[in-house]
Amino acid sequence: MADEGLLAQLGVPSSGLAGMLVETLPTGSRLVVRWRDASGREGNAATAGAAHLMDRSARLLAGEAVTAASDEILETWTADDETRIAIAAALAEALPVASQQAWLALVRRTVSATLASIRAQARIESLQKSERLQQALYEIADLAGSGLEMQDMLRRIHSVVGRLMYARNFYIVLYDDAARTLRFLYFADQIDAFKSEPDRAIPIGDMPSSLTVGLLLHGEPLRGPSEEIRDKLGIVRDPEHGPDSEDWLGVLMRREGRVSGAIVVQSYDHPASYSDEDRVLLEFVAQHIQTALDRKYAQVELERRVGERTRELQRANEELQAEIIERQRGEELQRALYKIAEFTANADSLERFYAQAHAVVDELLYARNFYIAMLSADGRHLEFPYSVDERESQRKTRRLSSGLTEYVLATGQPLLAHRADIATLEAEGKVRSFGEQAYCWLGVPLFRGETVVGVITVQSYHEGVGFTLRDQELMTFVAHQIGSSLQRKLAQDDLKAAHLELEQRVDERTRELEESNHKLLAQIGERLRAERRLTHQALHDALTGLPNRAHLLDRMNEAIARAIDDPAFKFAVLFLDLDRFKLVNDSVGHASGDEMLVEAGSRIVSAVRPDDVVARLGGDEFAVLVEGVEGAEAAEKLAARILRALGAPVWIAGRELFPAASLGIAMWQPRYRSGEELLRDADAAMYRAKALGRGRSAVFDEHMREHAMRLLDLEADLRRAINRDDFEPWYQPIVRLSDSKVIGHEALLRWNHEQRGVLAPGDFMGLGEDSGLIEQVDWMLYQQVAMELSAGGEGYVSVNVSPRHFRSADFADRLLRMLDVCGADSRRLRIEITEVALLDDAPRALRMLRTLRDHGVLAQLDDFGTGFSALSYLHNFPIATLKIDRSFVAGLHGESSPESMAVTRAILALASALGIETIGEGIETDAQRLALRDLGCEYGQGYLFGHPVPATQRG
Repeated sequence: MADEGLLAQLGVPSSGLAGMLVETLPTGSRLVVRWRDASGREGNAATAGAAHLMDRSARLLAGEAVTAASDEILETWTADDETRIAIAAALAEALPVASQQAWLALVRRTVSATLASIRAQARIESLQKSERLQQALYEIADLAGSGLEMQDMLRRIHSVVGRLMYARNFYIVLYDDAARTLRFLYFADQIDAFKSEPDRAIPIGDMPSSLTVGLLLHGEPLRGPSEEIRDKLGIVRDPEHGPDSEDWLGVLMRREGRVSGAIVVQSYDHPASYSDEDRVLLEFVAQHIQTALDRKYAQVELERRVGERTRELQRANEELQAEIIERQRGEELQRALYKIAEFTANADSLERFYAQAHAVVDELLYARNFYIAMLSADGRHLEFPYSVDERESQRKTRRLSSGLTEYVLATGQPLLAHRADIATLEAEGKVRSFGEQAYCWLGVPLFRGETVVGVITVQSYHEGVGFTLRDQELMTFVAHQIGSSLQRKLAQDDLKAAHLELEQRVDERTRELEESNHKLLAQIGERLRAERRLTHQALHDALTGLPNRAHLLDRMNEAIARAIDDPAFKFAVLFLDLDRFKLVNDSVGHASGDEMLVEAGSRIVSAVRPDDVVARLGGDEFAVLVEGVEGAEAAEKLAARILRALGAPVWIAGRELFPAASLGIAMWQPRYRSGEELLRDADAAMYRAKALGRGRSAVFDEHMREHAMRLLDLEADLRRAINRDDFEPWYQPIVRLSDSKVIGHEALLRWNHEQRGVLAPGDFMGLGEDSGLIEQVDWMLYQQVAMELSAGGEGYVSVNVSPRHFRSADFADRLLRMLDVCGADSRRLRIEITEVALLDDAPRALRMLRTLRDHGVLAQLDDFGTGFSALSYLHNFPIATLKIDRSFVAGLHGESSPESMAVTRAILALASALGIETIGEGIETDAQRLALRDLGCEYGQGYLFGHPVPATQRG
């Protein structure tokens, strides 16, 4: 078909090229346009209902000579660019020759211009695709020179590839053919949970069933479903290598002619996601990605070397600085002692004092890594009120354990330990290191009175920086001064902290209560709103906003309860169904059908009283609860008002439609115990209204109730009869009129009812169709006929096939399997169908009939002349026999003889011209037999030759 999106861009209406052209023809016309360009590519555009023109237009395009009917226009021509174009149109009414010529001239210009525009658009899209590829290659080249980390760069490359093709599932592998290993450099997948480790080299021998390994060893690109590629490479499936994909595309990366890796994209949802064009494109992009990776690796290696050199220079500088500090310490020692004494007297806060003490210590010794640890009030935790460290930016409070700090706390003695000393203590089980290990560690205890309350520590992470016993003495003095100050400051700070904490707790608790109250009120409001929404949704129809079935039943049950308590209270239920609503859905679409349902609901509401309840039950069914109604006459007047309101024309989807409905009325009676019973009876009355001619109302009465009960009993009998296999075929002979020789039989369904005896189809067929049980009954009949045929004999047997069977795509295959299982000769079976079976889905019906004909099962068209009797059916469908309806046979003698004779003669002439056999039905007199024989009818069937009888009585 033509590309509707592209045609729309060119200004063609949404109905497409064919729709635009058919608008210039009389309303109801149909049209097909076909074309084939110079390269052999074909396309077509057709209007709805133009299936029969598809074959004629194809033959025209192929150069065949096709004769146009009086109501057809057939034309072919070749455009300037060697495109061959054919058009076939079926006219709703004839056009003058001049008008046809003018229309054809318009069509030639329009179609040629439209196709030229399509080709131009295709060329534009090709140029745009090339531009996108060029832009992608520029981006890949830019990424290779960027400062991004490798994984960030690969994610950007993944995004670039994703703009060129479907690449949600994408990965890159690098391959070392010398070591025969591969590395998954990048892996992104929607389903496969595999996590790539870019630095891990995997031997290909560990992945013998991997498609990726197969691609690398195959040495050529691979494309297609995973299963097909495994078959091609001779690889068995291993679930550990991820799920199968519907389409898999892998291309190779090469360096100096050798395989260096691969890039893979795959789709789990859509077969044929990738084309050869995508393969070539990905191969081209893959080589640019290989170049980008090489540049990136070179950049990473250079940065690594620069970083190593930088770190070496940093270490040398640190060692030099440590030597300078060591020489200056002696000069600063005396000055620092006076400062410490001054700070202990003048510091206004512990935090400031800690910082000042650290500054003084830093002037005396290496104190870049300095912290003060204090025992918590409960004696179970170690707190760090002050800490400066080049390796640990923050020291968090921790539980007491066996660290170096805890060792000093426990012993109450200073500890000077180098790396070897620390290792010895660890080996003896006395300490355990936390965090970064120091090269040299010096800690002295803090005392409050005679109790150890903390530790002051300095440490070094460098081998060139260490501490001495002199440093230990200095730190001991500093610790003594800090301990004295702490004892005074902590008492003051504790008091201030207590006041602040109390105020803070009051404020926090107030805010918490306010927030909790606000949230609680919001939650209550939201819950009430949600409950109201859910209640409304549960009791109302989402489309029309009207009450739904549950709401209506609640109101009806309330009305029943009121009527039981108050005998004077009367009410009625009106059940309404839109007539031919399915036609609206099928013709203008479900969206338009929904629009009609909304309009119908609005009109019903406008026609009833304010207190009446109008509900939508589902589909095109509505119901009205009318309370306080005086009697059936008042309910019928309300029903008439509703039908008049519905019958007004309405414009939907650009069409003027005339809605109609059938309406059933059920009046309240004391026997009712639930709303469902009332709805059931109103529904039955509605179907009575439909049976009386639609567009009217009917009131449920006792006769309907009895009829409904009879149907209910009959349906139960029918189900039991299916279980007991109470159905059998009765055979009526079909004879040759020239010599009355029996050439076949028609198998007619009979039901051996346990109480009513033998029933003909007319007694139960309608119920069987409505309940859907008739299909089971038909297959029981077909089974018995097949078994009868398997016993041998002469002549054929025809069985009636309901149009319902033709809606099942496997009917023909199922029937042929049954014949094969039974061992029956399929050439002795014929099926009888009506024209209705060919109307629902003509292409599917044609396929079934051809399948059956290919296996010897011929088709007979029953009751011909009473339906559409379209010549196209006889021409297009493989019909072997026409059965002339009994109404024409009965009319061969009497007042209607001339008309019946003319129709019969026409049917026989048509059948003769098409090479189709004919059978006259309902022959009851010899005069009818002779008349049919003289008109040229070959075969006949009727009571004159024999009544239907069971298989046991067939001669």
